[in-house]
Amino acid sequence: MNPRIGEEPVSQTAPTGDPRPRRVGMSGLKGKNLLVTGGSSGIGQAIAVRFAELGANVAINYLTTLDEAAGTEDQVHACVRNVRQHGVRDVLVQGDVSREDDAVRMVGDATERLGGLDILVNNAGIQISRPSDELGSADFDKVLAVNLRGAFLCAREAIKGFLADEKPGVVINVSSVHQIIPKPNYLGYSVSKGGMQNLTRTLALEYGGRGIRVNGVGPGATITPINRAWVDDPVKAEMVTSHIPLGRAGSADEMAGVCAFLASDDAAYITGQTIFVDGGLTLYADFREPWSSE
Repeated sequence: MNPRIGEEPVSQTAPTGDPRPRRVGMSGLKGKNLLVTGGSSGIGQAIAVRFAELGANVAINYLTTLDEAAGTEDQVHACVRNVRQHGVRDVLVQGDVSREDDAVRMVGDATERLGGLDILVNNAGIQISRPSDELGSADFDKVLAVNLRGAFLCAREAIKGFLADEKPGVVINVSSVHQIIPKPNYLGYSVSKGGMQNLTRTLALEYGGRGIRVNGVGPGATITPINRAWVDDPVKAEMVTSHIPLGRAGSADEMAGVCAFLASDDAAYITGQTIFVDGGLTLYADFREPWSSE
């Protein structure tokens, strides 16, 4: 198939002696600068690597606290190694997205060290499981602070930069199917993702006229290290996949692919939308067989 006008053809085979496969390029990502929050593992790492494969320079945000220091360093280094295989520039930016000073410093640092910023992917997120009547206000606030407030703070700083540089930019918010599907025992998480939907839509409306696009990606059940408890348990895995029309969980790489599409010129006319990457979960598989009064 012929490449688009102005788009470099990308070989699907690696050069001689290079065993790594090459992805078909998406237009407009080569040479762009990306910051991905929560980028050291899972979906965040897959996003960093996918953009690097497509020629983008990558700033990887990671959080290191006493609570999560064990194993984090190895995850960060693995992510950097995978990114560097593709010959792009990479930087590491540590910070807690829920802290305003950290978010401001992190976005500024990434912008300075990459020589500009074109794309922000708000991926950092946490969840706390507790019956809602037992949920403490501190835990509720903690989830919203990371998932929603953090996304706002980073988006605000990125948009400031886009406006100051008088150039277009892209913000992608990694949300969840639970922005529209209630998740009992995860009230803070559901509320934060519902808020992210309106964050996405409001910013898209407010800044669309300035060439800034804002979209969301809503993953369904995804195979990531944080989900090993059910992924590796056949009984629990069946409980999950039985609600998915395609009959399987998704991969982090599949989530990353949609993020790359939304950041590319191929999605230049898309803004304010959330694309659910969920194997049909939001189709409510329990309704596959009629059980109403018809």
